[in-house]
Amino acid sequence: MDLTDRPRRLRRDGIRGMVSETEVDASDLIAPVFVDATTDERVPIETMPGHERVPVEQAVKRVEEVRETGVEAVMLFGIPESKDEQGTRAWAEDGVVQEATRRVTSETDAYVITDVCLCEYTSHGHCGVLEGGAAEGEARLTVENDETLDLLGRIAASHAEAGADMVAPSGMMDGMVAAIRESLDGAGFPDVPIMSYAAKYESAFYGPFRDAADGAPAFGDRRHYQMDPANRREAMREVRLDVEQGADVLMVKPALPYLDIVADLREEFDHPIAAYNVSGEYAMLHAASEKGWLELEAVAMESLLSIKRAGADLILTYFAEDVAAKL
Repeated sequence: MDLTDRPRRLRRDGIRGMVSETEVDASDLIAPVFVDATTDERVPIETMPGHERVPVEQAVKRVEEVRETGVEAVMLFGIPESKDEQGTRAWAEDGVVQEATRRVTSETDAYVITDVCLCEYTSHGHCGVLEGGAAEGEARLTVENDETLDLLGRIAASHAEAGADMVAPSGMMDGMVAAIRESLDGAGFPDVPIMSYAAKYESAFYGPFRDAADGAPAFGDRRHYQMDPANRREAMREVRLDVEQGADVLMVKPALPYLDIVADLREEFDHPIAAYNVSGEYAMLHAASEKGWLELEAVAMESLLSIKRAGADLILTYFAEDVAAKL
């Protein structure tokens, strides 16, 4: 049999790497960092092996540990000292993320992105102002969209004032990018970019994160404002709205179950595309590794390669440090 086209010729050592189509580099990765205003020592996150909540006083040291691996960017998440119905600690000048941001930006060279949301700060754990009757389960929609927009703008401006290089709204409120852009510009921060969680699905893969950030809803769920996992076309509509409102970077969350969405966005938009390799994706690989069923380093790298191959430019991942250290 005459086979003139033999792809295996380019799979041998020496040439294999030269023709590799996709690479993951440390500069592609963003490492989440959890800063906890309620503790004076590091607290391991049981459902996310290798990760901890750190007190504000250790935020700089924690980010320096990330930087030592070659990862240049971090995203700061905060656990406040107290919570209330409105989530007022989210925009407080002395809030946990604001204080951590000031310290990290003044003492390190890290690129600091901040999570702009209310779920970690509200006593009810939802991502905004509750609709009347929601606590009794009577509301048609859990969160009042338009009332929440003003709060998101205040949070973003407070983060920028503290020195954040980029803000990342994750609440999936309609119009959130426009509201935040107006707030940033009005506060004198027109150069601070917005990484919008543009297509964020109501996913079962978020479980461990809600333990890590103490942000689980006290009642109900978030299906009224996060996307239906069944919907692909809707993602394009959601993302296009964020583009029109001024989003600079477009994020898909979660990553692995939604690689088709990542690929769709890469095909349709010229903006940088980010994907969030979420806590459940991280935890399930660790659990399988602990059982001896998978080799953790190999599946972690393969997962990140698949996200890059689908079209993501940036990956927010709990594997960031481990993978970067080995690259």
